Order: sequence, then structure tokens, then C-alpha cells
Amino acid sequence: MTAVDAPRTTSLDWASTWWWFGARRLVRFVASLWVLVTFAFLMIHLTPGDPIRAALGPRASAAIVEGRRAELGLDDSILTQYLRYLGHLVTGDLGQSFQSRLPVGQIISDRLPHTLSLAAAAFAVILLVGIPVGLLAAIRTRNGRHRGSELTFTSASTLVSAVPDFLVAVVLVFSFAVSWDLLPIAGRSDASSYLIPVLALAVGPAAGVARIVRVEMLGVLGRDYIRTARAKRLPARLVYLRHALPNALTATLTVSGLLLSGLIAGTVLVETVMAWPGLGPTLTGSIINKDFPLAQGIVLVYGTLVLLVNLVVDLALAALDPRATVRGR
Repeated sequence: MTAVDAPRTTSLDWASTWWWFGARRLVRFVASLWVLVTFAFLMIHLTPGDPIRAALGPRASAAIVEGRRAELGLDDSILTQYLRYLGHLVTGDLGQSFQSRLPVGQIISDRLPHTLSLAAAAFAVILLVGIPVGLLAAIRTRNGRHRGSELTFTSASTLVSAVPDFLVAVVLVFSFAVSWDLLPIAGRSDASSYLIPVLALAVGPAAGVARIVRVEMLGVLGRDYIRTARAKRLPARLVYLRHALPNALTATLTVSGLLLSGLIAGTVLVETVMAWPGLGPTLTGSIINKDFPLAQGIVLVYGTLVLLVNLVVDLALAALDPRATVRGR
């Protein structure tokens, strides 16, 4: 009886531990979101300069500037503005752009899909290229074989992953758009317009993922169960894809989540270089013009996406590897 009940008790304990793990991660997410909102508010409001003068122009009279400032509540104390800002966020109101006088939510909803499509395409390329390349490199160089291939792979992947994405974008534009006239120089038109920005975002991270997959695979290929699978004369394809690769993807999943977070933020520079109609150029322009509501809204969207990605990765790792819930206690 005891032997039968023991597994049930263990299973319930793991479920309870997992739910506590998820609850703690959710509380941490909410706390991080509050820090993000506060930081975005203070960062924008403590920046020197007059946003109303910047929006109305140097020829606007002092009376018009003061009237507009009072209308927007910028004469109130920072604390009053902060509490009013939090109250509007609770109702989903991100405010109105100083420059265009359009709702910030409308501007973000118009441009966010373009940014997300770029990040999603780059992330797919990273996984589709990085994992197979890392797997093949591990198979070819396992047990110290093919030292030349190992040296070439590690040198090339280190060099490629160290190049900034905006610099890759400039080189690709000069090569494929300016010199050879094969692809659009800038903007978003047809599918070909995605190639340069997606490659610029994906080249470096794909090299990094390939390095991680290779290292993890080399560790897994030396395990006893892999030697047992070989001793059973299983086809190499089954040994690598069914037994080795799934056990090497835990670290890859963790790094991929961080890469996706970096991609969302990294689109700002590449979108600006490529004149992509996403949030990146809008954020840059709003900061230059001191358009507080628009800059706050975009920073908040970027930060929330990064926090959500990290939360999903944590929960996915806990589901795939229950030991993570114990380590995260």
C-alpha cells in the first residue's frame, strides 16, 4: 500500500512545487513591470528640455506654451503626474502624442506588427540555422576529431557573433542594395524587403546558438545512454536526433529566450538604419522631439515584451525540466 501511495505523494509534491514556482515568477513579473513603468516615467521626465516648446516650435508665444503645458498637467508636481500616469495605465490609456496629437495606443498598434514580424522572422532564421549548424559541427568534431574544422568553426562563429547587427545591416545594404541592386535599400514593401533586416538581426545570434548547441551536444554525446544506443546499432540519425538533440536543447531554449528578448530591443537600431516602419524609428524620433507620452508608451511596450518572453521561458523550462523549479526556489 505504501509502495503504491508513494508515487502519488511525490507527484502532488512536484505539482505543488511547480505552482509555487509559477506564482513566484508571476509576482516577480508584476514587480519588474512596476519598476519598468517607474523607470520609464522618471527617465523621460528628468531629461532636460521643454517638450512643449519642442512640439510647438520656437515661434510659439510664451502664452500659448504655458497654456498647452497647463492643459497637459505638466505644471503639476512629478508625484502628481506619476500618480495620474499610473491611473491612466490601469485603464489602458497611454496618453496623447505631443507632436501628432494622436492617441499613443493607436500609433503603437499601427507600428508594432511590423516590429514583431521582423523579430519573429529573425528568430525563426536563428533557430533554423543555428541548431543544425551546431549539431553538424558537434558530430564532425566529437572526440577531438577534425581539429581544423573545430578551429574554423569556433573562429568564424566568434567573429560573426561579435559584429553588431546595425553594422551587418550597413554592409548588406551597401553590397546587395547599392552595389548589386538586388534588394530594396530601405522601407517595407514585398517579401524581398525583409531579407536584409532579417539577416542583419539573425547572423550574429545564429552563430551564438550554433556554438551553444555544439558544446551541449558534445557533452551529451559522451553520456552512457548514447554509448548504449550505439551499442544497439541504432542508425546514427536516430542516435543524434531522437536521443542526443532533445537532451541538448535545454540550455539552447534558455539562450533562445534571451536572444528573442534581445531581438525585440535590437530591432530599434536595424529599423532605424533600414527606415523600417516599426517602433524603432518612432522611438528615436519621440526621444529627440521630447514626445514624453509616445516615448513612455514605446519603452513600456518593449520592456513588457521582454519581461513576457523571460516569464514564458522560465515556465517552459520548469515544465521541461522539473529540477529548475527546485533550483528556482
